Amino acid sequence: MELKFIKYEKRGHVAYITLNRPEVMNALHPPCHPEMGQIWDDFVGDKQLWVAILTGAGERAFSAGNDLKWTAEHRGETLDMGKHGFAGITSRFDITKPIIAAVNGFALGGGCEIALACDIIVAADHARLGLPEPRVGLMAGAGGVHRLPRHIPLKIAMGMILTGKHLSAQEAHRWGLVNEVVPLKDLMAAAERWAGEIMECSPVSVQASKEAAMRGLEMPLEKACAHSFPATTKLWQSKDVIEGPLAFAQKRKPQWKGE
Repeated sequence: MELKFIKYEKRGHVAYITLNRPEVMNALHPPCHPEMGQIWDDFVGDKQLWVAILTGAGERAFSAGNDLKWTAEHRGETLDMGKHGFAGITSRFDITKPIIAAVNGFALGGGCEIALACDIIVAADHARLGLPEPRVGLMAGAGGVHRLPRHIPLKIAMGMILTGKHLSAQEAHRWGLVNEVVPLKDLMAAAERWAGEIMECSPVSVQASKEAAMRGLEMPLEKACAHSFPATTKLWQSKDVIEGPLAFAQKRKPQWKGE
């Protein structure tokens, strides 16, 4: 896989994905999106990968979103992000493996939308999150205007959406948008701690739980509780569903197979 704008590493069961355009605060231009699409495809397809940690290069920004300078310089050109949206993820709903955003600075516009598409957000204490698109004549059309009101109270979300104002990491944590705030030097360690705690659980169970939780939001409660989701069916047919209770009974640490 040839990548120019994104770094992709695999360490054990964890995928490390780094938006790598620090010279423009990790803003993404069209060539970035197919690279991210390839990475997400690989992450989904690699059975040895159980969790992903997504971050940005440098200390200033997770991602400043769409590269507006590139857009201005290429006015009139078709900007095709592909079927899975911004960064290959904002319109992708089939990833049942957990994704942790390690927000190392500004997460604005599309950068905030990327973070919103992740399952857990750990933020550096200087990070700021927001959807400032209306201030440049745009809108947060890569899911931001829909996801944000589903994550935090409606009036807080609408205040952000209609004014383009940012939230500090501390404010985002207070409103439940961010799971944890840490000093920048501790950010990756905190993200890895979350990943480690996730990996103490069966990956099949985690994926079934994520799919049911996220897909269930689209349904009335009664229907969601009665519905059989694909990953749940896989769980009940897995080796892990046997290993977990057996390890508990034998008072030992389970040896998850992920299958």
